[in-house]
Amino acid sequence: MDMEARRHDTKGESVCVVSEEITVDWRGKPSNPNKHGGMRAAAFVLGLQAFEIMAIAAVGNNLITYVINEMHFSLSKSANIVTNFVGTIFILALLGGYLSDSYLGCFWTMLIFGFVELSGFILLSVQAHLPQLKPPQCNMLTGGENCIEAKGFKTLIFFVALYMVALGSGCVKPNMIAHGGDQFNQSNPKQSKKLSTYFNAAYFAFSMGELFALTLLVWVQTNSGMDVGFGVSAAVMAMGLISLVSGTLYYRNKAPQGSIFTPIAQVFVAAVFKRKQTCPANPQMLHGSQNSVPSNGLVDPSSDPCRLVHTQRFRFLDKACIKVEDGSNGKESPWRLCSVTQVEQVKILISAIPIFACTIVFNTILAQLQTFSVQQGSAMDTQLTKSFHIPPASLQSIPYIILIFVVPLYETFFVPFARKITGHESGISPLQRIGAGLFFVTFSMVSAAIMEKKRRDAAVDSNKILSIFWITPQFLIFGLSEMLTAVGLIEFFYKQSLKGMQAFLTAITYCSYSFGFYLSSLLVSLVNKVTSSSSTNKGWLSDNDLNKDRLDLFYWMLAVLGFLNFLNYLFWARWYSYSPTSVSTTTQQGTHGDVYGFTNSSKHVGDESIP
Repeated sequence: MDMEARRHDTKGESVCVVSEEITVDWRGKPSNPNKHGGMRAAAFVLGLQAFEIMAIAAVGNNLITYVINEMHFSLSKSANIVTNFVGTIFILALLGGYLSDSYLGCFWTMLIFGFVELSGFILLSVQAHLPQLKPPQCNMLTGGENCIEAKGFKTLIFFVALYMVALGSGCVKPNMIAHGGDQFNQSNPKQSKKLSTYFNAAYFAFSMGELFALTLLVWVQTNSGMDVGFGVSAAVMAMGLISLVSGTLYYRNKAPQGSIFTPIAQVFVAAVFKRKQTCPANPQMLHGSQNSVPSNGLVDPSSDPCRLVHTQRFRFLDKACIKVEDGSNGKESPWRLCSVTQVEQVKILISAIPIFACTIVFNTILAQLQTFSVQQGSAMDTQLTKSFHIPPASLQSIPYIILIFVVPLYETFFVPFARKITGHESGISPLQRIGAGLFFVTFSMVSAAIMEKKRRDAAVDSNKILSIFWITPQFLIFGLSEMLTAVGLIEFFYKQSLKGMQAFLTAITYCSYSFGFYLSSLLVSLVNKVTSSSSTNKGWLSDNDLNKDRLDLFYWMLAVLGFLNFLNYLFWARWYSYSPTSVSTTTQQGTHGDVYGFTNSSKHVGDESIP
C-alpha cells in the first residue's frame, strides 16, 4: 500500500500527496525510478489515447448517417440509437474504473478491453460490407416510406458489434488518464510539475484525435463507404494497442487495492448500525479524529498517514466513528467502527454529487451537436469548392480546432493574469471554471435555434439552401464552453482526497456524458409525445424532413433548460464549501484557504488565520 503524506502548496493549502510509493514493473518487481515512469512512459499512453478517441469518434459522430442511410431507421430513432450508444460508453467507464482500482490495474484493464473494442470495430466493418447483413439499398431522402428497416438477425449483428465497441471504449477511457498519471511520482517536485504537463498533453491528444476523426476519417467514411470507414477505425485502434504494449517495459504500475466500494459501504453500515447512538459534542472523541496536533507539531507516522479533519456536514455518518465502550478489549469490526478520515471521504463523494449532476444538461446539449446538428448540416449547402463538399459530421471538428489553439492560450495568458487577481494557483477555481462553461453553453443553443429558424424559412419560403458555414457559431461557442466545463470537472474530481480511486473518479466525470446523452433520448421522445397533440399535428421531431420538423423550437427549449441549469449550479456551487484539508505530517503552518473559490465554513485547528 502507498505511504502518503501531506504537504502545503504556495498558498498554504494542505494537499494529500504521495511520499513513498510502491510501484512495480511488468514482472511485478519494484520499479526503478531511473528506468520506469516519467514522460517517456506516459507518451505511450498518450498514443493510445489519441488513436482510441480517433477510432471511436469517427464511428460515433457519423453513426447517425449510417443507421439512417444503411439500416433505414427513422430520424428520431436513429438519434436515440446514437445517444444511447454514446451514453452507454460513458456509463461503462464506471465499470472500467472499478475493475482497474479494485482488481486488474490500469494496464491490464486497457489491454483486455482494448481488444474487445477492436473486435467490435472489425465486426461493424464486416456488417457494413456484406449486403446480406443489411436491408436492401434505398434512398431515405427520396423514398423513405418504401425503405425496409433492418430487423432480426441483421439488427442483432449490428447492435452486438456496436455494444462491443461501447464496452471496450467505456472500460479503456478512465484508465488512460489514470495510468498516464501513475507514471509520475508526486513526492518528487520535478515529477509533480511534469504531471501537470501530462494532463495538458492528454487533453491536447484528445483534441487532436477528435480533429483527425472528424475530418480525415469522416471524409473516408463519406467517400469510400462506411465499411471502409469502420475498417480504418479498427486499424487505428490496433495502432493504439500497439502503442500501449510498446511501453510495457517502461511503465510503473500501481497494484489494485481490493474493492474500492468496501470502505464506503462500511461507513453506511456502521452508521445505520449505530443510528441510535448520540454523537459526542467534542468531535475529537470520534475514532480516528485528527482535529488536534501534538505539541511538538508531529503526528504519529503509524497512524493513518493521509488524514482528513472532521466536518459538520452529514452528521449522521459520524455515528460510524462512535466507539462503544462495552468493557471488553476486543477490537470492533470495520463494519461497525470507521475512522473520521474514512467517513470524511464518503462525505466528499456525497457533497460532489450535485456538482456532477449540474453538468448533465451540458452534455445533453453536446448530444444535439452529434445528432440533429449533423442532420441540420446535411440539409445545407456543403460545397466548399467545385469538387469538394464538407461532410456534415466534420462540423463537429470545429470545437476541437478551437481547443487546440485556446487551451495553450488559456494556460499561457489567462491563468497568469487571473492568478494576479484571484490569487488562485489555477487562475480560477474548478468550480468557477465549470460555471463559466455552463453559462456559455446556453448561447450555443440560442445560436443553433436562430440559425435553424433562418435555414428553415429560407428553404420553405424561398426554396433556398444556406451555406453550411452559417451553423459554425454554435460549434465555436460550444468549443469554448467544453474547454471550461470538461477540464474543470476532471480537475474538480481529481483534487478530491480519495485514496486509490483515481481511475474510478475519472470514470465519474464520464458518467456526466452518459446521463446527458440518455436525457437527450428521453427529451426527444417526450417532446414528440407532448407536441403531438392530435392525429393531424405531428411532433417537433417526428418527421425525417427537417423542413417539416421544428428543430428550432427544440433548440430554444434546450437554451432555456441550459440557463435554468446554470442558475441551479450557482446554488450548489455556493453550497459546496467542503475543502479536504487536514493536519500536516510535519508542521502545521498553513493558512486557511478556499481550494475551490467559495467560502469554506469549516475551521481547522492549526489554521493561524482563524481567530
